Amino acid sequence: MKTTAAPLRIAINGRFLLRPATGVDRFAFEVVRSLDALLGERHPAVSAMTVELLVPEREKPVSNPFSHIGMRVVRGGQGQLWEQLHLPRAAQGALLLNLCNTAPLFLRHQVVVLHDAAPMRVPESYSRTFRTWYRLMAPMIGRSCRRIVTVSQFSSRELRDIYRIPAGKIGVVSESGEHMLRPAEDAGILRKHGLGRRPFVLAVSSLNRHKNFGLVVDALRLMPDASFDVVVAGGTDPAVYGSSAAPLPASIKHIGFVSDGELKALFRKAVCFVHPSRYEGFGLPPVEAMTLGCPVIAADLPSVREACGDAAIYISPDDPAALAVQIDRVTANSTLRASLRERGLARAAQLTWLATAEQLLHEISPWTACPQI
Repeated sequence: MKTTAAPLRIAINGRFLLRPATGVDRFAFEVVRSLDALLGERHPAVSAMTVELLVPEREKPVSNPFSHIGMRVVRGGQGQLWEQLHLPRAAQGALLLNLCNTAPLFLRHQVVVLHDAAPMRVPESYSRTFRTWYRLMAPMIGRSCRRIVTVSQFSSRELRDIYRIPAGKIGVVSESGEHMLRPAEDAGILRKHGLGRRPFVLAVSSLNRHKNFGLVVDALRLMPDASFDVVVAGGTDPAVYGSSAAPLPASIKHIGFVSDGELKALFRKAVCFVHPSRYEGFGLPPVEAMTLGCPVIAADLPSVREACGDAAIYISPDDPAALAVQIDRVTANSTLRASLRERGLARAAQLTWLATAEQLLHEISPWTACPQI
């Protein structure tokens, strides 16, 4: 009997739509948004393909933000129980695409994006329960699923070394900062906090210890006569600044969580952006900064070098004196800032979310068709 190919069906794990956005949720939304655009223009990469977003039920229904991708509510609660028991049944007959690190443990016909091995490499940033779950889950889905995708060659090596996922099973896609071009710039954040009277260096904080914001504080303590401020957007847990009991330098200004429009204004106004992290799977914040023409000083990590190339200045995440030297150098030299801005814009232009979506489709294409007899 002749075998014919069924229409290509992809089901997307839509848990990311129901929770506060993190970096991996940003990746998921932008990839799905780009898939939606490809479907809308009937791009050859998605010809004869149907894509459906599967989301958990909730008291207040979530609206579908996409025009060409359907959305189906799958009953069974939310969280891990929903993902392990109800999502696989709902995805039957389709290739399940999981974009945010987690996935059903025993489903074979699926592709999973694992962004890094951070819970194992920087365990101090995560709870014991979280670490235990990832130690169990990641190797299991690495063995069972069709394909693992990650966001840098560095993360590909990490997944092989830490979770023992075979190299031939791992594909790599890039990320982009172009989403920062979309929101309207909200300069009200500058007036609200009295920013702009002096030049300022921008840092985007996090509650995770491995983001290493203590390095910025230690560098500033070596610059008591600095003629600039350091503006910290995001979480403000004192633990992320190290264990020193000394008061923080007065030049550090916490402004809390900001919207994308406010962050855009900060990137555009800042003298430079500092990214001192000890561990990254890709390094999205520096790419966001470069997309908006903000010079970047970043910790010298393999993944960040992959993302930024020669468009950033690199420093050791353990050397506050080196960071102090480079901040002083960048803030004092407009020619250097212009060069970094130009190189950053050129590098960022090479990274688009449409390219990421096309790369992902290439990685999963061998498993998108379910033959019918």
